[in-house]
Amino acid sequence: MHWESFPDIEGIRNIIEKYFRVYETKYEEGIMAFFVDLPFDENLLQQNFDLLRRELKEKNLIPFLRQKGGENLIFVMYKPPVKGRSKLINLALFITTIITTTLSGAILFLEKENLMDIFKIDKLINGFVFFSLPLLTILGIHELGHYFVSKKHGVTASLPFFIPIPPNPILPLGTMGAVISMREPIPDRKALLDIGVAGPIAGFLVSIPILIIGLSMSSLIPLSEIPEGAPMLGDNLLIIILSTLMFNIPKGYVISLHPTAFAGWVGLLVTAINLLPAGQLDGGHIARAVLKEKHRYASFATIIFLAGLTFVGIGNWLFLLLLLIFLIGTEHPPALNEYISLDAKRKMLAFASLLIFILCFTPMPISSK
Repeated sequence: MHWESFPDIEGIRNIIEKYFRVYETKYEEGIMAFFVDLPFDENLLQQNFDLLRRELKEKNLIPFLRQKGGENLIFVMYKPPVKGRSKLINLALFITTIITTTLSGAILFLEKENLMDIFKIDKLINGFVFFSLPLLTILGIHELGHYFVSKKHGVTASLPFFIPIPPNPILPLGTMGAVISMREPIPDRKALLDIGVAGPIAGFLVSIPILIIGLSMSSLIPLSEIPEGAPMLGDNLLIIILSTLMFNIPKGYVISLHPTAFAGWVGLLVTAINLLPAGQLDGGHIARAVLKEKHRYASFATIIFLAGLTFVGIGNWLFLLLLLIFLIGTEHPPALNEYISLDAKRKMLAFASLLIFILCFTPMPISSK
């Protein structure tokens, strides 16, 4: 949409001048550019820009603050109104995912029974209570963390969309996780970091008690009883710490994870993957907030790290590598206002997210005996 279609260009300048002194206005590649003086007080800058953003948002306009040739400019662009999808879609996907994860949980409770026995009432109850409920709680709390923090910062976001997959004995998960849709750009680096860390921290805090409860119901089995070629789940640092505290594992024995512990394990794996500092993953949000334009180096380092694990045979991360390279990408758009620096509290949150990644990352998620 061209600026000529706006009936009140001068009115836009008047709105901006409520918050910033404008000394020049011109067209910049089809976008209106306002040359402004910025206040020296960073808190005042953040407050004024946020008030401007919210006022222009009512007119379907988005401001973004940039520096060019030593001057500060506020560019304003038109953003068509986003039509929100019906919440019935979220509900339908959620109900479907409850069904697929319950059936996947029922598969985990099979011993030598026929696969069709997953439809027996006791298997379905166990599958829901001990697998579907804890797993969806972790995934749901993760996404709701993003959702509520987005609302706190005045950023429109959708409710979680759960992604169901058919239950199967090879990958008995029933879901590929959940996502929320950000309906508008993130205002500044503080908001970007807050939104990025909220999901992983919330999901991690829920995963810990679920994992502890699951481990308390798990048992030790001799390694010799596991058939050759059977899949084996990899350990992360947190599971190693908890299992060491909770079990006295004799030599030649391994922990047979209860389905609830498996749900906790999946929750930690999802947390770690999301915290990879690449593209628009949660870790990518954090990297952009902390490193600004240098975030791309973190994305490249992530790809090299995963490629190294894959090609030396420690873990198979090829699927995620392809997603990062061809779908998710390595770039992350800047916040509307990158002039705002991170305070000590948010730097600590970024450091906490790094510790959580170290505790949760599993170099080799699945191997075979």
